[in-house]
Amino acid sequence: MNILIIEDDKNIADTISLTLLIRWPEADIEKTYIGKDGINAVKEQSPDLVILDLGLPDMNGFDVLKEIRNYSNSAVVVLSVHREDNDIITALELGADDYITKPYKQWDLLSRVKAVVRRRELNSSEIDLTRKQYRLDSHKRILFVGNKVYTLTHNENIILKQMMVGNGRTVTNAALINALWGSNYPNALETLRVFICRLRNKIEADPREPKILCTKVGQGYFLGFD
Repeated sequence: MNILIIEDDKNIADTISLTLLIRWPEADIEKTYIGKDGINAVKEQSPDLVILDLGLPDMNGFDVLKEIRNYSNSAVVVLSVHREDNDIITALELGADDYITKPYKQWDLLSRVKAVVRRRELNSSEIDLTRKQYRLDSHKRILFVGNKVYTLTHNENIILKQMMVGNGRTVTNAALINALWGSNYPNALETLRVFICRLRNKIEADPREPKILCTKVGQGYFLGFD
């Protein structure tokens, strides 16, 4: 397990490191204290897990998260003193796997990180899926529909993988929310609908009459086949 901690407070970074070593004593943990160094470390090392504090001295933490998600599928757990729903939703929309507010108990942090790692392990199986006219390369985050190719965001990749595994069966809203975030965050269903809308705008010929991501009213979504 390779772990990167991006946290400007050295004492907090050291405490997080010690907490994670309780569960993963063989982990290789690196700490950086500014956003730019954290971004470079992700590019160079491709860590399995990133612990990202939003309150960094050189960059907005959301910008760091956005930059990480441009090229990395690493699990990202966000730490922040802000408890507002808008901040939580923004972090999730940008691809965070979890959002933990400060102050927190160390055992709660460890429990939440363990849940993220377990969820990532489940999502990492079958990285190349083919279902009739669709092929998903979830490692590269690319969807092939016939002769068309679409580059996906982190969250779009997770949604489409669930659809592909479902193979035409309805994937419930709860199952999608769980795959994305593991628990029901504030406005999670509304956020999921925003993701579905954006994804349809990207891959559907007519997003108003979707043929790929089809809705099962009141339940969830399923993959449509010709």
